[in-house]
Amino acid sequence: MTKAKEQERSGGRPYKTNPWTFCLMLGIYAGVIWGLMRWLMNIVNFTSVIPGFLLEPFFRRSFLETYWGVLLGLGSFIVFSIVAAYVYKALLGKFTGPWAGIVYGLLWWGVLFASVGPLLGLMAPLQQLGWNTVIAELCVFTVWGLFIGFTIAFEFNNEESREPMEAAGGPARRQT
Repeated sequence: MTKAKEQERSGGRPYKTNPWTFCLMLGIYAGVIWGLMRWLMNIVNFTSVIPGFLLEPFFRRSFLETYWGVLLGLGSFIVFSIVAAYVYKALLGKFTGPWAGIVYGLLWWGVLFASVGPLLGLMAPLQQLGWNTVIAELCVFTVWGLFIGFTIAFEFNNEESREPMEAAGGPARRQT
């Protein structure tokens, strides 16, 4: 049973999630989970883009490849994910289901890897990255966007109404 239903049944007001703190926490979790995934993919050579790619215009690549550079890169991806969560909530927060989040992740990949990223020196152009890097980063950004989008959709839209009665905590129906 959800908190809102528990409070409604107990006579209290329904629970309202604060969107500011929720998006902050969601961005932190998204940044940590998918930032560590990107770091792991870099270690096993699935991608040639370093974890600190967002900081390439500000730091030397040799520093970003060190232990402290990787931590700083992870921190930058966390900050990026927090901003992305707020942007998603503001622009696409009313969408339900997973598709808006998938498209959102693909759009961020397109902005970072196909247009703005190579212009700012965040990474090499797509033609020079190689298929492994392009596909791996495309997959991570797709799942990252899905994580942010679907989490926001589930929290702020009534996703419970889409569940079967048994899963939503309602009475089970018996077939005769």
